[in-house]
Amino acid sequence: MDYFKQLLDLLKIERDEDKRAYLEQTRTSSVNERRAAGLTWYPIAIRGTELSRADYITVEVERTTNTDIVHQLRFGVSAMLFSNHDPQNDHLEGTITFVGGNKLKISLRTDELPEWASNGKLGIDLLFDDNSYDEMQNALRLAMKMEGEEKEARLINILTGKNKPTFNTDIPLYNNPRLNSTQQAAVNKIIQANELAVVHGPPGTGKTTTLVQAIKTLIKQGDKKILVVAPSNTAVDLLSDKLSEEGLNVLRVGNPARVSERLMALTLDSKMAAHSTTKDIKRLKKQASEFKDMAHKYKRSFGRAEREQRKALFDEAYKIMKDVDKMQQYIIDDVVAKAQIITATPVGSNHYTVRDLKYNTVVIDEAGQALEPACWIPILKGKKLILAGDHCQLPPTIKSEEAAKRGLKITLLEKCIQLHPEAVVLLEEQYRMNETIMGYSSKVFYDDKLKAHESVARHLLHDGATALEFVDTAGCGFEEKNEQTSISNPEEAALLFKHLTQLVADLSTHYTKDNFPAIAVISPYREQIYVLKEQLLHSPELQVYGNKIAVNTIDSFQGQERDIVYISMTRSNSNGIIGFLSDIRRMNVAMTRARKKLVIVGDSATLSRLPFYAGFIAYAESHDAYKSAWEYMDV
Repeated sequence: MDYFKQLLDLLKIERDEDKRAYLEQTRTSSVNERRAAGLTWYPIAIRGTELSRADYITVEVERTTNTDIVHQLRFGVSAMLFSNHDPQNDHLEGTITFVGGNKLKISLRTDELPEWASNGKLGIDLLFDDNSYDEMQNALRLAMKMEGEEKEARLINILTGKNKPTFNTDIPLYNNPRLNSTQQAAVNKIIQANELAVVHGPPGTGKTTTLVQAIKTLIKQGDKKILVVAPSNTAVDLLSDKLSEEGLNVLRVGNPARVSERLMALTLDSKMAAHSTTKDIKRLKKQASEFKDMAHKYKRSFGRAEREQRKALFDEAYKIMKDVDKMQQYIIDDVVAKAQIITATPVGSNHYTVRDLKYNTVVIDEAGQALEPACWIPILKGKKLILAGDHCQLPPTIKSEEAAKRGLKITLLEKCIQLHPEAVVLLEEQYRMNETIMGYSSKVFYDDKLKAHESVARHLLHDGATALEFVDTAGCGFEEKNEQTSISNPEEAALLFKHLTQLVADLSTHYTKDNFPAIAVISPYREQIYVLKEQLLHSPELQVYGNKIAVNTIDSFQGQERDIVYISMTRSNSNGIIGFLSDIRRMNVAMTRARKKLVIVGDSATLSRLPFYAGFIAYAESHDAYKSAWEYMDV
């Protein structure tokens, strides 16, 4: 009981903090400020409306300006259509059912748009996401209720540490020449697990490939339907795509982050549109719309006969929409029944179209980034759980420091690796990094168990090139600057680009513009990213290769790789304060994005106060990769 009680308490703290921050951000802010923060589309134009489920209409809107602003409007979240004429009164709440490019669809509980929708400018506001918190809370309460029931709670008792997982070793060993030995061991662990298997996949070790082959094998062995979830839409997209490529029937619940034709074809909307019964639904919806339009002509100054006629028309439209609902449900049931794999985010796995489904196997990918309460939504739908991810990379995003400190930051993946080592397989061979780039990360995070595959172990940008450099700015006087909410270091940024300009000049003699290596410039600090982007614009020699250079935060490069990675550490102060650079898991992500060359620029005097960075600097020295910034100062 205490296990779930504690999680519920932590979730409440997190929810309260999230809501407080949301209200603080929105209560007094103008529409322009909310738009800049990614919470609002404004102005928008209505591109179409259609009747959806009974008493609902779906409105398609398009944002017509400020289309480059990154936003937080996503499938499944609560949102509000409003008019700038009188936003206090002229608004309707609903749920976003589709987002793609600069268009979205919002489902509103009304049978027609109000008159104010044709007056003044319209916008869409993101509302606080109560739905996700409600789903997590309900899952934890259900788990708490089930905990005592021996048969139903078998998996729950293993995940909470009361029981040990079991394995069926009579199942024949899986053999696939496309997989290496630890990947095959992971697939075998998944196949033989009765309740739990964990795939620990460090950077570049082919975790997705391993998972896809394991899922394919489970289907072959008789699993009729498998639920596959991941905390981000991008991760769900990747798995959906790869599973579909293997010839499996995948149903993607929710809409993809990447709007590609191939991925859109896997969505429920697309599969429903292709269904043979859909043309009948369209015909009936058109008929219902016509009846409603006729009814609305009787709006003012009419007698009893007109009133009765109006009611009869509305009743007929309502009756037709009831039939439409039944037909839509039939199509949904048919599409879901044919699917072998359902893919979604954890909250998306409780979407009304698949809410009541039960599975033998549930897979949670990127489990190192998933909040534990969210994981319990899909877990309660299955008998067997596969967790895959790496708790040594980015943790989940948590708004409340108190909730994080009290244990919400510890993921279910970490707990299971600690509790049940017999259920864990570490993927040990990586296919991304030169072994020198890999070495320090392997030593600190993976007990020195990572090996570089021979295809990448010694790959370099060219003969005579080096794989690793630490450029030390200690003693250069590059003091960090404290901005309002972040930190920058313009002089360090300038040195980084001086170094990169030299490297690019050298590489231009080995590569053409078309096959030039891909470059990432990374910093943990958002303010430093602004500085780096600004300076890059004023570097004519680098602008020639502008399409090959990406500048962004560490978090945005999770799951990606580049030939060359530069990291601007930014911190440089006499007190040795390094702030959230002390989150070494984030640095693990940054360092392991590089394939052939990693260059870290930073102040050793500030950084080496933390043993992790002191160790890295010593590692760089042992590989003859330590350079002083003074070597580049006068060039």
